[in-house]
This record gives sequence, structure tokens and C-alpha cells, in this order.
Amino acid sequence: MRRLRSRPRTPRALLAALAGALCLYGLGTAAPAQGAAADTPAPATAAASLNQLAQAHGKFVGSAAATSHFSDTQYTGILGSEFGQVTAENEMKWDTVEPSRGQFNYGPGDRIVDFAQQNGQSVRGHTLVWHSQLPGWVSGLPSGEVRTAMENHVTQVAGRYAGDIAAWDVVNEPFNEDGTFRTSPFYNAMGRDFVAHALRAAKAADPNAKLCINDYNIEGVNAKSTAMYNLVRDLKAQGVPIDCVGIQGHLAIQYGFPSDLRQNMQRFADLGVDVAITELDVRMQLPVSAQKEATQSQYYANVIDACLAVTRCTGVTVWGFPDKYSWVPGVFDGEGSATLWNDSYQPKQAYNAVAEALGGDPGPGPGPGPGDGCDASYAVPQEWNGGFTAAVTVSCDGDSLSGWSVSWGYAAGQRLTNAWNATCQQSGTRVTCTNAPHNGNVPDGGAVTFGFNGTWTGTNPTPATLTLG
Repeated sequence: MRRLRSRPRTPRALLAALAGALCLYGLGTAAPAQGAAADTPAPATAAASLNQLAQAHGKFVGSAAATSHFSDTQYTGILGSEFGQVTAENEMKWDTVEPSRGQFNYGPGDRIVDFAQQNGQSVRGHTLVWHSQLPGWVSGLPSGEVRTAMENHVTQVAGRYAGDIAAWDVVNEPFNEDGTFRTSPFYNAMGRDFVAHALRAAKAADPNAKLCINDYNIEGVNAKSTAMYNLVRDLKAQGVPIDCVGIQGHLAIQYGFPSDLRQNMQRFADLGVDVAITELDVRMQLPVSAQKEATQSQYYANVIDACLAVTRCTGVTVWGFPDKYSWVPGVFDGEGSATLWNDSYQPKQAYNAVAEALGGDPGPGPGPGPGDGCDASYAVPQEWNGGFTAAVTVSCDGDSLSGWSVSWGYAAGQRLTNAWNATCQQSGTRVTCTNAPHNGNVPDGGAVTFGFNGTWTGTNPTPATLTLG
């Protein structure tokens, strides 16, 4: 992956003040705004972590954390330095914390909290009431005892960590895909009122934590997210303590991106609750290709863009960060490569896309590899009132490419209308173009050019950054 800049990015001045606290990584390469690509590397500079970039917008970037990986120093090093919030993957779930009725095991959860406090991070508590990962004794309770057991569990666990938790996923995944309530011991015993009972118990036990309901497949406006919307609306009308909605964000490039994510997040915010992306990953069908990675990177950037656009979006949490520990291959046959770091802890193109979407330079970049001697440049040979023709050239000097993609963001609302010699997609302000079948190979000393037409209103500035993958 090669990253080219045409002019300094505004956040660098802000980030320079943080340099003493930053991790040192290499940066990309500067390039002029139009015409030729630069060939002089920029000097190595301190780069901000993802969370530091997010903090400049009043947001956070977090990660799920698993104590089973704490013996891996590469894992803990990245977890402690890149992220501002951690979510326990399994350490605070019912089968871990209360495996036998009334017998509580806080050891794993305490390790998560201790790690976070040692690294200046906040903690998201996950999760108090969920139909899955329940010990058998809960499902075996008589209906009349379920509420007492649930409220006691919430009271004990939330009370144990009172003051240590920024937000609790009090209720997790309450809905079916059609918007009906999911069958569970709690719904079977109490109907939909189990949600209100759990929230009230959590508020009493941990009055300063944000109390949330969390679910998957509610990224866009659909039956399931509308059921969540109606539930939150009704809870607020009843005076039940509800502070936030967690949108998990388990995405897959083969299913398309939920283009109404921002709209959906905003309608929850308009109810007076916070929203957060709580479990983000973007999987693909293997094997990996340049085009798949480009699409994945665009999806990650789109999520960041949506959160930045919604004032009450508090932040984005990825569901783990190295592919080596991802849950995806074990659940989705033939799929993977879903996270921001690969099996060897090399940050991927998606990492840089997240950093750029947050307004900064990417921090740790992949080490030298194929294509590092290749550049991309952007030019506008023709412009007229309301329209323009642009050309992007991919060239190699001292290296070669076998398959490529180029992505950038527009700052003034430009829209592509048609392209040639590449397949181009635009989502919001971000454009990604991948090679056509006949021009994917760029030899050492060679170059290929693709072009497109677009529209503009007001101004047509050159993109600040081109990313070559």
C-alpha cells in the first residue's frame, strides 16, 4: 500500500503537540497536487494512534480484548497503545461470571479492567443480559424465578464494577431479524418488560455508567433496527433509564454497505440517546485480492465517516484487531481477513483508511513489499462549468504491480459519472477505482492511466490524498 499526499493535512499541527506520547512509525510519501507523483520519501515522523486521531473529534476508537491473548506481547502492545476503550470479549458474560447460581467469578473481568486502567483506557461492559452463553442453570429455572435471578446477576456484576465501566451493554441482541423479540429465558418469563427490569437494576447498581442495548444487523434502516428504535422510544417515554444504542457492525463486502447507516444513527440520536459502533469488522470471501481489500477499506472509512457526521456517535470499537485471533474464520466458512492487522501484526490497507478518515496520517504501515516503488498521481486536463475530466496515472520505478486500486476522498461534493480503463465506485465522498482486466500489470518503468468524468458545484479542488493499493 502506497499513500501519497498533495498538501499537509490540517490535523498534523494538532498532533505534533502530542508527539511525546505517540508511538513512532513511518509515514507515507508526499506528492504534488496535480501532474507528476513525488519520488522523495517524507522524513519519519511521530504518528498518532487511531484513538488519538479520534479524540481530536471528541470520539474514541476501541477494541474488543481477550485475556487469553495477554501473554502475546505484540497483542498487548497494540491493544494498549492504539485504542482508547476496551470491551471484554467473553470475560464479563454470564457463563464466565456466574457459572453456578450465586457463585461469581470476577477474575477474568478484573484482568480486563486492570489492563485498561494501566493503559489509561475506559471499559465497555459486555454483557449483562443475553440469550447466549448462559449457563444451563439459568435456562432450567422455573419461570417465576427468572426475574429474581436476572436482577440479582445485574446487581452483583454491575455493582462489582461500578465506577470502572463507561458503558454497559445491559441487554444484548434482543431481536429477531423481522423485529420480533427473540425467544430467551428472560423474554419467556417476563415478555418485553425484561429489558426495562434489567435497565432499572443496572441503574441502581452502577448509576454513573451509560446503559445501552446492543444488537447486530441494525446498521441500516430495516425491520430489526426499527424495532430497536421503537423499543428505545417507548422506554424513554416510560422513564426507563436508557442512554445509548450499540450498533455492532459485523459487515461483509459481498453483501454491500448499508448506505443509510448515518441516517439510521441520526434517528436514534434524535431520540436523545448516544450511539456507538460496538463490534466492527469487515470480512471477505477468501482468497484476498487488491479489489477486495480496497472495498473493505472503503467500508471501514464509511463507518468512520458516519460516526463523525453524527454528534451523538461516541466512537467506534473494532471486534478484535489482528486476523490471527478473529472469530470470523471459525464461524463463516471460507471467509476472513476481517480486521485492521494481519496475522503477523502488520497493519493493512484498512488501517490506513481508518486513520485517513479520522483526518490524520496512517501510523504503522506495512513493511516493504510489492508495489512500494509505485505511485499514483491525479490530474484534471479538462474542466467546464459543472463538469470535469480527470486522469489518474499509476506508475512504477524500481518495482512492479500485479493488480492495483487507487482511492481518494473529495472535499467539495464532486461526483463521478462514468469511468474508463478502471472500475470505479463512489460512496459519499470516497472513491475507489480498481484496474480493468487488461491493465492490472504495471511493470518496472511502466505506467497505466485511467480516466473519468465528474460533476462539481462551486469548486473542484484536487484530492488531498491518493492511496495506491
